[in-house]
Amino acid sequence: MAIGRWSVIAIAIGMTCIPGLMAGGDALGEAAPTRIALLGFDLINSSLQPTSPEEMARLRQLDEQLREQLSASGRYAVVDIPTDLQQQIDAEADIRNCNGCERNYARQAGASLAAWGTVQKVSNLILNINLYMENVETGELTFVKSVDIRGNTDESWQHGLSYMLRHYLLKPD
Repeated sequence: MAIGRWSVIAIAIGMTCIPGLMAGGDALGEAAPTRIALLGFDLINSSLQPTSPEEMARLRQLDEQLREQLSASGRYAVVDIPTDLQQQIDAEADIRNCNGCERNYARQAGASLAAWGTVQKVSNLILNINLYMENVETGELTFVKSVDIRGNTDESWQHGLSYMLRHYLLKPD
């Protein structure tokens, strides 16, 4: 049985695609997702009300929401932070004031971007969510955005982060 001309062309095209697929991208030239280390959200409570357990739980919910939405976008591959490194981050770091530790942590986790956020509570009515992303190699902030939210509820926090991601970071080109 002879191989037809179209079969030979199809095999040749398929062979040219294999190296791209093996390199982590795809044959159409799309880049592999950017590896990102999520270092978590912190609360800056400048209100007169004490921080509640519900607010601490909301921070963890924001962490998970960010992880899910970045992964689902296909643009980012969220790296797992090893337990020992996470314990070190929890014990040592205030990411906002650590003078570059975020880059070292992300590099150790195998990421090219470090991401972290804050929620600033002015009162139970006025809060804002801030998200930062930094290039591990250059130290350049690649994304900085803040959104104001009204109301200190699970729904308002989730809606605020979702809005930021949908309208700024993950906005279709």
